[in-house]
Amino acid sequence: MLEVSGLTKRFGSLTAVDNVGLEIDDGEIVGLIGPNGAGKTTLFNLLTGIYEPTEGSFSLEGRDLTGMNTGQIAQAGIGRTFQIVRTFNDSTVRENVIPALMFGRKERMGIPEAREVAMEYLEFIGLADKADEPVTNLTTAGRRRVELARALGMQPRIILLDESASGLNPSEVEAFSESIIEIRDEYGVSVFWVEHIMDAIMGTVDRIIVLDHGQKIAEGTPAEIRQNEAVAEAYFGEVM
Repeated sequence: MLEVSGLTKRFGSLTAVDNVGLEIDDGEIVGLIGPNGAGKTTLFNLLTGIYEPTEGSFSLEGRDLTGMNTGQIAQAGIGRTFQIVRTFNDSTVRENVIPALMFGRKERMGIPEAREVAMEYLEFIGLADKADEPVTNLTTAGRRRVELARALGMQPRIILLDESASGLNPSEVEAFSESIIEIRDEYGVSVFWVEHIMDAIMGTVDRIIVLDHGQKIAEGTPAEIRQNEAVAEAYFGEVM
């Protein structure tokens, strides 16, 4: 469904993403790991139009999205959450989801309908009872769930999660991982997940892609990645 070919991003003499190619299938959960500075967030920024590729291309369901802006890519079907939680902090929980319904999907809706439909996503993520509370009343885990609801409200074909379990305690990480599987099963959405919490990602994803110094160095099932010597040297160290 998502196809990436030769994607490269240079910042002057620094090559942050170097000739990366990958594919993600319909309904697949894929992890993206690598040491700090490996190019993971830069890759996400390329796939969501924040950065324009220096070289290469990417497409969603056969449609070339290379060079499109963030709004066009969102409406084409790529949703996104961020490493640092990004909620509208002067708004309620429900008001954080409404913009996705009004502006983030192909067929936009007016405010009255968006207010009603937003509740469906808040119900799904377990925050319907807090819909009209300020989003700042929520914990970090709660605000990350709001981000998920907002991303789902765009009716994406794939969601990119950038360290969405960061800052959560072990029970919250477990609940978040379960939510990712539920999102795939309930909405048929593929997930591309950057994460440093290995227990979370190893127990959730179908497949893992590993970046190091901007290059893809490995790809396989969680079991295969655990046994990969190049990954152990670049990322896990003694943890393997």
